[in-house]
Amino acid sequence: QVQLVESGGGSVQPGGPVRLSCAASGSIVSSNLMGWYRQAPGKQRELVATITRGGMTNYAESVKGRFTISRVNAKNTVDLQMNSLKPEDTAVYYCNAKHQLREYWGQGTQVTVSS
Repeated sequence: QVQLVESGGGSVQPGGPVRLSCAASGSIVSSNLMGWYRQAPGKQRELVATITRGGMTNYAESVKGRFTISRVNAKNTVDLQMNSLKPEDTAVYYCNAKHQLREYWGQGTQVTVSS
């Protein structure tokens, strides 16, 4: 069974940093694509950032220059360093992995940005 477990969520003041981590376990070995998505109340889930096995990254326009995604292939872990946080970044953040013909999701971790 494949599991994705997120950690690092919580409450933070605007402008502050938060680092999210995701660890994949089970049958996944160096998944082709890993990433982070987020969903705010009343809004659709949206892509935040993705990273391939080769390290090619893709970011939502709203987070470019503020967030950095990274991974360690051998461990199937993916992190999201979030800097200069804004209230509109408040959402549940989900780890995602695509491997072979399957797609996997973590349970999500809440990030709340408020004064």
